[in-house]
Amino acid sequence: MEIEERLRGLLLLGLDADAVAYQRFLKELSAHLRAFLRRRLSQRPDEVEDLVQETLLAVHNQRHTYRPDMPVTAWAHAIARYKLIDWLRSHRVKGALNDTLDEEAGELFSTSDSEAAEARRDLGKLLETLPDRQRLPILHVKLEGLSVVETAQLTGLSESAVKIGVHRGLKALAAKIRGMA
Repeated sequence: MEIEERLRGLLLLGLDADAVAYQRFLKELSAHLRAFLRRRLSQRPDEVEDLVQETLLAVHNQRHTYRPDMPVTAWAHAIARYKLIDWLRSHRVKGALNDTLDEEAGELFSTSDSEAAEARRDLGKLLETLPDRQRLPILHVKLEGLSVVETAQLTGLSESAVKIGVHRGLKALAAKIRGMA
């Protein structure tokens, strides 16, 4: 909560043409984003700094889209996730261009892609059956990787309500899945 308030204050001052506050905002945000991206790229630590810089540039270029009633960290994390997704897509495409695949491998990958798509669809349908107080915490914490604090700020729920929502929602999903088997 403290980081949220500090970043928000510095960003708002920066948007009001306080260059020193804006530099502090970018410096503090970079440390925050570094930790955020390091968790998601644990297998590729060398890529974290490049993504932090790309995200900071995007934050700077999109600063006019920030709404003061919105949590700064959720806004910045959304931008970071888009940058991460772009990087993963481009990395996957480059890797695919460098690897030769025989017919068996092509069939294997197409099967796993369709299975993954079916699993995402099925999970989406299951999540839709849950009330928002359970669905949204699971979506943000478990699927998007946001922290409990970030999810609470984004959804307007208390931190304990987010934790309870995840727990009860996962329990309800497990019961539904057992009922289908």
